[in-house]
This record gives sequence, structure tokens and C-alpha cells, in this order.
Amino acid sequence: MALIMDKHARREAIRDWKERKTVAGVYAVRCAASGEVWVAGAPNIEPQQTRHWFGLRTGGHLNKAMQAAWNAHGGEAAFSFEVLERLDDEDLTPLGRADLIKARERHWLAALGAKKAAG
Repeated sequence: MALIMDKHARREAIRDWKERKTVAGVYAVRCAASGEVWVAGAPNIEPQQTRHWFGLRTGGHLNKAMQAAWNAHGGEAAFSFEVLERLDDEDLTPLGRADLIKARERHWLAALGAKKAAG
């Protein structure tokens, strides 16, 4: 049986989705077997693990070094995803938010001796 949503409920669901709060931050992807760490910042950190794992599982990740480590060390069992920092940026302009994300990403790259997670 298909679930049918009336127009009003559908509009409310769409509005709620568009108005949802996103959490900006910085995260790390780690390979326990090799000790490699990749770091990136994002305006919405919630979907980032799913995005990386999908690319790695399908063999098409943009970061070739991360893909090579995934392939060499058994995939998901050797990898972990960690949120390093959540940013409280509600009072910032979009440009200020982007600058803050980049600055915190640079901090964590240096602090962990990590590589950039994006390809």
C-alpha cells in the first residue's frame, strides 16, 4: 500500500526540510591500518560520512590516495569518521561562515598532520 500525502502535509514537509538547521564543522577520515588522516570542513557535516563512504565503496572517490588506502586495507573495517569540531556560526554572513570553516580546516590539517579529504 502506497503512502499518500495530502498537499498541505507535503508543503509542510518541504518547508520543514528547507528550513532545517545545518551544522557546519570540520571532520576527519582515518585509516587505522595505515595511520593516514584526511581532514575537511563543510557547511553541513551531517551527510559527509555517507558521501565519502559511497564514493569509496563504488571505487570512484575523488581523493585517489584515500581510495587506494580503502582498497588496500579492507575498506570500511579499517576506516573511521570523526567530527573534530562543530562550528557555532549563526551570527555570521555566508562569506564569514565559509572563511571560518576554511580557517578551522587549516588548523586541524596542521594539528593532525593530515591531508585534505576532498579530491
